[in-house]
Amino acid sequence: MMQTNQKHAILYRMVTDKHICPYGIKSRDLLQRQGFSVEDHLLSNRDATEVFKREHGVSTTPQTFIEGQRVGGYDELKSYFNISTQDDRETTFVPVIAIFVMSFLMALAFSFRPSGDIGLIAVVEIFVALSMCGLAIQKLRNLEAFSIQFVTYDLIAMRHVRYAYLYAYLEAFAGLGMLAMLPAWLVSPPALLIGVVGATSVFKAVYLDKRELKCACVGGNSHVPLGFVSLTENLMMVSMGIWMLVK
Repeated sequence: MMQTNQKHAILYRMVTDKHICPYGIKSRDLLQRQGFSVEDHLLSNRDATEVFKREHGVSTTPQTFIEGQRVGGYDELKSYFNISTQDDRETTFVPVIAIFVMSFLMALAFSFRPSGDIGLIAVVEIFVALSMCGLAIQKLRNLEAFSIQFVTYDLIAMRHVRYAYLYAYLEAFAGLGMLAMLPAWLVSPPALLIGVVGATSVFKAVYLDKRELKCACVGGNSHVPLGFVSLTENLMMVSMGIWMLVK
């Protein structure tokens, strides 16, 4: 039998009925992408979390241990792997670039539309497509901040953090594809994927689990409550995905 030399890490992170720590999810994902098997310990309530912090003399969770040594939280883990951590106060052109690039692509997409009078149905189609593009811009302005909020409730992103980054690009592609009136077989699948999964995730988090969360639909660091607005956004994508297929 072949022996595996896979590296091993121990992770303690907070996962309760009302709160799932996004940095815990991202720490697990980072460890797995670095080739570690992860012994994942879930702190299921505030009391267990406080006991853990007292025992280890730390003030926050998550906490990662590698080869018996405490590495620390998510930022310390990134430093351990020599991955740079962007400071929110750092100068960056990413938000401006996201706006201009998406605006150019939206203008380009319009050039693919057949000429003719725009009726009510076309107005609705364009409205939904532009809304999706606008929401994608908000996410693309700061993908890291968006992912931190998104992984706390999206059912796929919780397990596969990279999906949180892919989501913004899929939303942008679907919106641009609708504007350009690209073939339905090309545009509908991504719109239906993110719409169905998104609507299911929001419904579960808000209406079944009764969790009070902030919505990542307008990007990270937002103060929009997760609920009806988020559900509407996803249902719009589902509706447009279906409409394009049956149109």
